Amino acid sequence: MLSLTAKKTIEANGGIEIWQNSKYLEAEVSVRGLLFTLKRRPFFEHANIKMEIGRPFSKLTPIGKNKNIVGVLDGMDVRLEDKEGLIISERKNARKYFPYRRRLFYWDDLDMSYFANYAFWNYFTFPNLLLNKNIIWNEKEPGLLEANIPESIPTHSNIQEFRIDMSTGKLLQQNYTAMVVSKLATAANLVLDYSEENGLIFPSKRLITPQSKNGNATKWPVLVDIEVHKFKLTNDEIMLNK
Repeated sequence: MLSLTAKKTIEANGGIEIWQNSKYLEAEVSVRGLLFTLKRRPFFEHANIKMEIGRPFSKLTPIGKNKNIVGVLDGMDVRLEDKEGLIISERKNARKYFPYRRRLFYWDDLDMSYFANYAFWNYFTFPNLLLNKNIIWNEKEPGLLEANIPESIPTHSNIQEFRIDMSTGKLLQQNYTAMVVSKLATAANLVLDYSEENGLIFPSKRLITPQSKNGNATKWPVLVDIEVHKFKLTNDEIMLNK
């Protein structure tokens, strides 16, 4: 049974029907921040993301410096494809390689394919995750949800908190530990702005910083800065293969 906070959140994000009746999601994003610099990664500049809503499957183009290489998350596995969908390289059970050895200092295209795709899949499908029966949701208080996410879902950490504005139903902040970075990498994902496209309201500006001791966002350093330029839900399966 959905809590009052969950119901309010889903309603503010288009309602249950639009999420249950849509199969795919497409977005355009620009991302930068200290994490990219530390892992020696290029920023995302108007990168395109296409994903399935019902399961962790996501494609991000381009994933790195080569504009023709697509980074794909397929459950727990990742791969690189060219624009025609031919597999260039792949890595099974990608998470087991983090955060050790060279990944402490450098991420390759497959590493970023795993991290960026699962992160965006979680962020963008959040309203639908509230309907996921495999996730245990606990309303700690009105406006504060705690999620216990199973290992079968790639995500930052199993336990996460979501702070909701009960007057609007909008997500204000998401707290988690980015375990692929470090078990000490507690982060506050702050939603700074919302936009509307085709009648759907979505977070269009996010800023991710370390958490303070009380769980609030610190002012610096900016680990990740996210801007969402386009966002839409669809049932067009062809869209995912383009």
